[in-house]
Amino acid sequence: MSTDRYVSPLSERYASREMQYIFSPDMKFRTWRKLWIALAETEMELGLSQDGKPVITKEQIDELKAHAEDINYDVAKAREKEVRHDVMSHVYAYGQQCPKAAGIIHLGATSCYVGDNTDIIVMTEALLLVKKKLINVLKELADFAEKYKGQPTLAFTHFQPAQPTTVGKRATLWMQEFMLDLEDLEYVLSGMKLLGSKGTTGTQASFLELFDGNQELIDKIDPMIAQKMGFKECYPVSGQTYSRKVDTRVANVLAGIAASAHKMSNDIRLLQHLKEVEEPFEKSQIGSSAMAYKRNPMRSERIASLSRYVMVDALNPAITSAVQWFERTLDDSANKRLSIPEGFLAVDGILDLCLNVVDGLVVYPKVIEKHMMSELPFMATENIMMDAVKQGGNRQELHERIRELSMEAGKNVKVEGKENNLLELIAADPAFPMTFEDLQKTMEPTRYVGRAKEQVESFLDKVVKPVLAENQDLLGMKAEINV
Repeated sequence: MSTDRYVSPLSERYASREMQYIFSPDMKFRTWRKLWIALAETEMELGLSQDGKPVITKEQIDELKAHAEDINYDVAKAREKEVRHDVMSHVYAYGQQCPKAAGIIHLGATSCYVGDNTDIIVMTEALLLVKKKLINVLKELADFAEKYKGQPTLAFTHFQPAQPTTVGKRATLWMQEFMLDLEDLEYVLSGMKLLGSKGTTGTQASFLELFDGNQELIDKIDPMIAQKMGFKECYPVSGQTYSRKVDTRVANVLAGIAASAHKMSNDIRLLQHLKEVEEPFEKSQIGSSAMAYKRNPMRSERIASLSRYVMVDALNPAITSAVQWFERTLDDSANKRLSIPEGFLAVDGILDLCLNVVDGLVVYPKVIEKHMMSELPFMATENIMMDAVKQGGNRQELHERIRELSMEAGKNVKVEGKENNLLELIAADPAFPMTFEDLQKTMEPTRYVGRAKEQVESFLDKVVKPVLAENQDLLGMKAEINV
């Protein structure tokens, strides 16, 4: 680790090695060489010739393939200092290793052939890794929801006590948002296409010259390159670059995942404040430099922190795509080098944190029950009133009396700091033909959670489990956080 210069915390603290490699120079420049091989092979297979002789030979292709991986970075770096052009520096360096093929590397192409096609390939690989981690987060949440599907808990609207739900049902709300993100991710992933090789302004004029105006052969170039690089097709039209709208779509998927993770982490942080759940806390972990007793939800806080970065980062590609002039400008380059990799690196860290938190999330049923029972008398009043009406009471009069008694009990709790004594007050009121023991029988939390348990079972069986089964080969990940 360098201590005398800035180092991105995304690589040092948050993102996995797997995601870091996808955006590494090695991945980038090896992909450039694969693209040059694909272009040269395509031109050879289409019979590119001059005076009846092939322009590209199999011997040249074999030479290019022999040096596809062993990149001579020192030569490229030295050359770039001279020519100030990264693509031509690597063309030169590749040519030094492949003297027989040096003259046909990058034939007919512009810099965006390697630059933009590599960006698409890299983003596609990164989306696949994001999908893998998202699927595993869903699996952990599904297991959690299944385990606690029947555990009654106090629900909140406006962070005020509301009709009870279950711990598992609350988890399905987090899952549903991640499921929407997965749908968006798969849609964008399914539509990823290569730029292909269309030349300086996207007209393929250079190939018209190379192939002596043979339109039929030129039409085959992009599909053949796409197939060699593992893609179904290329974008049908372009300027010099693929539309930067593609980056916008990708960044929006990342921002959506970040928003879902942020929402879940907020809920967990609030629940940890209530001491109802607790994120993993290691044996030697220190919560505060001053307050030794503290157990802060630092993982959930980090999810929220990184998520805000990703949500804001999505503005970069949107603005960039909006201000591209005509067939290309270069004011996208520096921005793309930051916004796209860092968006992915941050989401990678977010999903690792989500996986780690959910996998080790601790639930405290006794605390949950205590909070539930302190509020349940208020929530049971409608049932109590209905039972009293069945025994001959007047609904409107009983409603008013319960309102008055509830206000009195609320005052006891909030002003006097006492326990909720609403049941005692109702039992002592002659308007209600019920004993305190009768009223206590209504204090069973499962009576008030509605269909929460059944909704969890239905959601898991009909929505989540089919997706997990379809992606069985992606399951089994565990996440360790760096710090």
